[in-house]
Amino acid sequence: MVNSGTASARGPIKILLADDHSVVRAGLRALLEKECEFVVVGEAGNGTEAVTLAKSTRPHVVLMDLAMPGSGGIEATRRIVALGLGTKVLVLTALPQETQLCDALEAGASGFMRKIAPVDELTRAIRTVVQDRLFLDEDAARLVVLQRYRRACELDDERVAADQLSARERQVLGLLALGYSSREIARRLALSPRTVDEYRARLKDRLGLSQRPELVRFALRTGLLAEPGA
Repeated sequence: MVNSGTASARGPIKILLADDHSVVRAGLRALLEKECEFVVVGEAGNGTEAVTLAKSTRPHVVLMDLAMPGSGGIEATRRIVALGLGTKVLVLTALPQETQLCDALEAGASGFMRKIAPVDELTRAIRTVVQDRLFLDEDAARLVVLQRYRRACELDDERVAADQLSARERQVLGLLALGYSSREIARRLALSPRTVDEYRARLKDRLGLSQRPELVRFALRTGLLAEPGA
């Protein structure tokens, strides 16, 4: 069974509250149950409870706090979305942060808003996510714009760094990104394995990257993966 965005057409919108503060949950329940279209089907005090209750109550929406004991809101969001029930997760946070926003959206959250938002904005957010649309309040939307700007700046910096690499460094980096070992790269480029290791160390030093996966991401983002060498 998959919950759809037409929940209100079939009956009330079922909501699960996930917050480690009982006073917050009580306040949310009181506010939401004033609306005839909403019904609170459960309350969870941590991420593990939220997942368990999501399985048993099959809510249309989970109002999810992020800072909870145990697995926390991000992991709970990921696990609830993975259940495949069609449940939407609307994150409620005290102070929106860029990392929280990114992690929540990557985990599958359908909305992100402040706990101090007006009641009418909260009810609008619930209706929005039930309709399978993303809801971001003003602060969250501002963080998205900031994130895009920062990523654009980072990408520009990466392209400049890539352009400053020698042709051989670009070849070695491209082959590293494709998963070749130092010995295999040496054979392809007619170099000694020691020379390849020196190139690898130089690349890490020049690019400020210490782990191989970081080199792989750099190659992907700058197009060097298309230059694997001779």
